[in-house]
Amino acid sequence: MITRGQLISGRYEIIRSIGEGGMANVYLALDTILNRKVAVKVLRGDLAEDEKFVRRFQREAISASSLNDPNIVEVYDVGEDNESYYIVMEYIEGKQLKQLLKKRGKLTLNEVVDIMLQLTDGMAHAHDAYIIHRDIKPQNIMILSNGMIKITDFGVATALNSTQLTQTNSVMGTVHCLPPEQAQGKGSTIKSDIYSM
Repeated sequence: MITRGQLISGRYEIIRSIGEGGMANVYLALDTILNRKVAVKVLRGDLAEDEKFVRRFQREAISASSLNDPNIVEVYDVGEDNESYYIVMEYIEGKQLKQLLKKRGKLTLNEVVDIMLQLTDGMAHAHDAYIIHRDIKPQNIMILSNGMIKITDFGVATALNSTQLTQTNSVMGTVHCLPPEQAQGKGSTIKSDIYSM
């Protein structure tokens, strides 16, 4: 259990919880060396004993750390501390696109076009690096106060040239945005991300 004030790897001081996901919990922390706020994603304890989940979690960090684009959340560090596996990322002060849609009900045409242009720019960069996100959805798109978007959670991302870690016919992703081939367990391609966008 991660608690306020806890130091991870003697460097990242936990401030508070900022989110929970299927594979990991996310905390706001202070990088005590660089004196900046960061987001620390920690693999859930019950999954840390599962080698398949640990490999997927580590793959997320390796895949995302190779991406350097203004519309993709930056990964700073990855590691393990007392059998807790973590990824340290850029801390984003903003709202999920899902939260904005829920609050307002709809967006203007100009907002939609602006968000899609930024989203496609970021995803084009990932695709150029042979990385498929596999879970594009409003919850994984953060909007900053200046209107800039950041794509988050490459948690089920996979490098196009990496070994597939999921079992045959297994389905990964979020149902509402899931492309047909992924829903049928046939795997994902760049076209799958385009469908989800």
